Amino acid sequence: MSAAEALAALLAGHFLTISGRFAPLPSDGLPDWVGQIILLSPAEPGFWPHLTAQPEWLDGQPDPVDRWSRRFIGRLACDLGGKAWFPFGGPPYHPVYQRPLRSGRAWDSPVRLLVQADQGLRISYRGALGLPGAATLPPAERPCTDCAQPCLTACPAGALTAAGYDVPACHAYLDRHPDGPCLTGGCLVRRACPVSQGYARLPEQSAYHMSRFHKAE
Repeated sequence: MSAAEALAALLAGHFLTISGRFAPLPSDGLPDWVGQIILLSPAEPGFWPHLTAQPEWLDGQPDPVDRWSRRFIGRLACDLGGKAWFPFGGPPYHPVYQRPLRSGRAWDSPVRLLVQADQGLRISYRGALGLPGAATLPPAERPCTDCAQPCLTACPAGALTAAGYDVPACHAYLDRHPDGPCLTGGCLVRRACPVSQGYARLPEQSAYHMSRFHKAE
């Protein structure tokens, strides 16, 4: 088994997958031994039942998803002699929008959110690993090119459009519709993406993240 296969198998046991991989640039200011940055995302089906069985979820303390991510990915980085980065815990914050664009497997979508080759607009990044070695994950084709782009008209608040994300309008709509489908099943724009529809993310996971987003207003 190659090192790449061993890492993929280890991640699969914790319902994570490699959603992007790329070589660092000198401008990243990373140590010379970092030859690749590996982006980690939930693997479906199975991620949410796995996470909600973890100690961080069961102890009743805040931020269970982030605390689990930090524990598992941080320990994995130490075990592999690498370095971990996370899309939370700042400032300073790591460039979690720009870095995936360099992987060849994520792009700027028609509604300006990231869209990923396998997870569509439901992409989320739990962390990143900096490891020695070369980046070998092949690029993919941008899924929006031949798509009818239903994401552009899916937002009932008109908050997600080609002009970008009107966050205040989104929060105002959620305030008016606390039992609506956005909060109970996740963002309708993300769900409208055809690639997202092939990614088996549970509605309760999307609802959890939407509720966290709205509470952070």
